[in-house]
Amino acid sequence: MRATFKSWTWLLKRLYILFDVGSCRVKMKQLPFMGVVCTVMLFIVYRTTKYQYQQTEMESRLYPFDTSKESGMAFTNLNSLPHGIIEARSDLELKPLWSTSSSNSKINLSSPHNLLAIPVGIKQKDNVDIMVQKFLSENFTIILFHYDGNVNGWRDLEWSKKAIHIVALNQTKWWFAKRFLHPAVVSIYDYLFLWDEDLGVENFHPGRYLEIVKSEGLEISQPALDPNSTGIHHRITIRRRTKKFHRRVYDVRGNVKCSDTSEEPPCTGFVEGMAPVFSRSAWHCAWHLIQNDLVHGWGMDMKLGYCAQGNRMKNVGVIDSEYIVHQSIQTLGGSSARKKQHAVDVRSEIRRQSTSELQKFKERWEKAAKEDKNWVDPFRSSQRWKQRRHQRHHSKGVSYLQRTS
Repeated sequence: MRATFKSWTWLLKRLYILFDVGSCRVKMKQLPFMGVVCTVMLFIVYRTTKYQYQQTEMESRLYPFDTSKESGMAFTNLNSLPHGIIEARSDLELKPLWSTSSSNSKINLSSPHNLLAIPVGIKQKDNVDIMVQKFLSENFTIILFHYDGNVNGWRDLEWSKKAIHIVALNQTKWWFAKRFLHPAVVSIYDYLFLWDEDLGVENFHPGRYLEIVKSEGLEISQPALDPNSTGIHHRITIRRRTKKFHRRVYDVRGNVKCSDTSEEPPCTGFVEGMAPVFSRSAWHCAWHLIQNDLVHGWGMDMKLGYCAQGNRMKNVGVIDSEYIVHQSIQTLGGSSARKKQHAVDVRSEIRRQSTSELQKFKERWEKAAKEDKNWVDPFRSSQRWKQRRHQRHHSKGVSYLQRTS
């Protein structure tokens, strides 16, 4: 839209230089010919501006993720290339070096494509193997983020040669996702599973899971956690045995009170970070929400509802019938160091940095919301309406008590 605005400014300047609008109006009354000239010039301005607007729209469709604001660099114009040659989308599918009849027969462009991405270490190899086996039968592409550098240890698995392997030492899931799951790269996939490596999937089937997600219109979701899981932080993620899925939780314990009137996470519109599932559109938004330097992702789960493509109370949910066990095995960074002199407790350092990043993320959100004058919080209007309604009821109750006392 910035290009369109500049086009308007330039055209108006040219119009005022070539033609004095004020004098034109006078001459139109005197000379019909000048009226025709004015009409023709205005028509030219209209057609030129419309053409440039259409060009801007076309470029935004061809390069949907190119914005100078994101990169901090000047926008590189690609007008030197013919538009038809540009492929704005990509995928993570392996391409054969040469074509054979067998390789061509395996390509099915009409079938749905989904992606499973997992950060892995060799210590969790057996569990990851069980997880991947569940997804392979449902036409999933597998990408493994190796945070311990050990890729050779996976080569004995039959499916390993078909998976994508990316190596970066001691990096988190969100670090990998920000750098290797750009929306343009994963735009072929209908759903993206960004899961941890320590999940038990004995009672989970990805095909049945996606059937529920699609039928209920969930843009962001997660499988429920078995109550026997460790590391459960929010009650909304716990499985309800009698439900197929749920969108909210009821809980009057603790600091957060969740009831029918609750409209905010973690009471509703919430999934946690260990096993989120995103639709293509939701991931386009969530990828931009991931901070480049805040690698632990703490606090981001509370804001994922803004990427739900509408009402987070409706488009975000937890699937109960297909559930998992969160084993909460901490392998990234190793286990806590024993109390030895000069020993570094890695887990304590990670928790300390995570807490610091959580505070930074909150501050950035508040700063961005304050500085962006054009942004309107889509969920704040309903909150204000509820507050006003509560105040009205309260004032009516007070006045009634005053009259009757």
